[in-house]
Amino acid sequence: MLKRKKRISKQEEEDKPGLLERIRLKIKEWVHFLSYDIWRLNPENFSNKKNVSHNILKVIMLTVRGVQEQNLGASSRSLTYRTILSLVPMLAVLFAIARGFGFEKILESQIFSFFNNSEKEVVAALPESKIITDTIIDVSKSINPNQEISILSTVQTPDSPPDEDLSITGTSFTMETLIKFVNNSLRHAQGGVFAGVGIFLLLYTVVLLFTDIENSFNRIWGVKKGRSLQRRAVDYFALILLLPVFAVLNYSLTALIQASTGPFDKFSYILDPVVTQVLNILPFLVMIITLTLLYRFMPNMRVKWTSALIGGIVGGIAIQLFQMIYLTGQLWIAKYNAIYGAFAAIPLLLLWVQMSWFIVLIGAELSFSIQNVRKFSFDKETKNISRRFRDFFTIMIASVIVKRFADGEPPFTADQISMKCKIPIKLTNDIIDELHKLQIILPTPTPKDDRIMAYQPALDINLLTVNDLIEQIDKEGSEDFLIDVDGDFARHWNALMDTRMSVYESSSNVMLKDL
Repeated sequence: MLKRKKRISKQEEEDKPGLLERIRLKIKEWVHFLSYDIWRLNPENFSNKKNVSHNILKVIMLTVRGVQEQNLGASSRSLTYRTILSLVPMLAVLFAIARGFGFEKILESQIFSFFNNSEKEVVAALPESKIITDTIIDVSKSINPNQEISILSTVQTPDSPPDEDLSITGTSFTMETLIKFVNNSLRHAQGGVFAGVGIFLLLYTVVLLFTDIENSFNRIWGVKKGRSLQRRAVDYFALILLLPVFAVLNYSLTALIQASTGPFDKFSYILDPVVTQVLNILPFLVMIITLTLLYRFMPNMRVKWTSALIGGIVGGIAIQLFQMIYLTGQLWIAKYNAIYGAFAAIPLLLLWVQMSWFIVLIGAELSFSIQNVRKFSFDKETKNISRRFRDFFTIMIASVIVKRFADGEPPFTADQISMKCKIPIKLTNDIIDELHKLQIILPTPTPKDDRIMAYQPALDINLLTVNDLIEQIDKEGSEDFLIDVDGDFARHWNALMDTRMSVYESSSNVMLKDL
């Protein structure tokens, strides 16, 4: 008996899969769970802790999938082109507003301080003689020895007096040139016969930039219609007006924090580290607040504050971290500035703008995923739904809308219809769009937010039957093809029509409001 048990246990050990096989099976199990099972889970069957972990996994997968499907890389490149094109007009408008309020110099110092701080960090990160030594070595390898002296004479050394025309990264020269362009734009826009045309072109270029940003956000959120022209003018003007004010507030807050230790010099050994930490955290807070407001108000739909804030936190921190990487990347280009001059900053500027927009769009995708994670339940089934179940859901949704109207109750939104009928919200929106296209229902703005639509019948509810609904769905679309239904395929067509007529007749007297 003991020998038999030993033989059985030995056989079980031999049949037991090896380590690599167990790892492969575990990976396969996880892939199946993440791609299929997790989207079919009922939250009522799990604890809150489990539901939170499931939702986090769903949000991560939806964000990654959204980045790929929405092609955010191409969108960021498009926004980079528009940003560079609109840079001078945008700054011109901001400086014009700042000049009107009397804080033009503050705005200019804010812009210069941002880029100068970046430049100082690059210089501080290099050894004192590293720039000069590397530049001399690299240049001397590629030039005639007789020319080396003339080039070395143009390079600033630690012992030589500072040269204002030479910047380590070309940033100061670039910013000074940019400010000159801005002043020239304002001067030409304000003077001459074409003053009104110049101002209009400046504003139009800025509006195009904001329109591209809104369109990119609307694509992420699945919004098919942008703001109206009137609302666009009001919202964009408010944004343009607030940007210089926000810059001045940031400047004032920084100055206030730096000056706050004055009356407390006795405690400077305690307060100085605190002020330093606050100043280090301040750029993160400013970026987080900016992106949160952008995610909350830029899409032409209602975005929850929670979704916008989480996206703003992730995006704001990511942009600041990328800023540090960007400054590190300037180290290798600094030594080539003696050759390329101010042009050395252009490739990194383009990279910085594009990567910043890419991060901003990822944050918007994250906000969308957080707010809509519930809407992707049964996602695969929604894409592969049967014809009769789609008709079944269509009858359910149309009946709910009609009955709400018949009972004199406020119309439901798409989210409310989805919860009432327990239909995935994505499928609910598709069916609502189809019913609207057939002119069976009409959207109406909700009292709380005119961007959120509720739905009510477009026809007399006493004439809306299941027969009418199914018949209109069957006839939707084009039937204009090169085929004679009375010719060779007449029997096929008649068989279909007989089947359809039996369905229509059986439901001809069933009213949607009575279901």
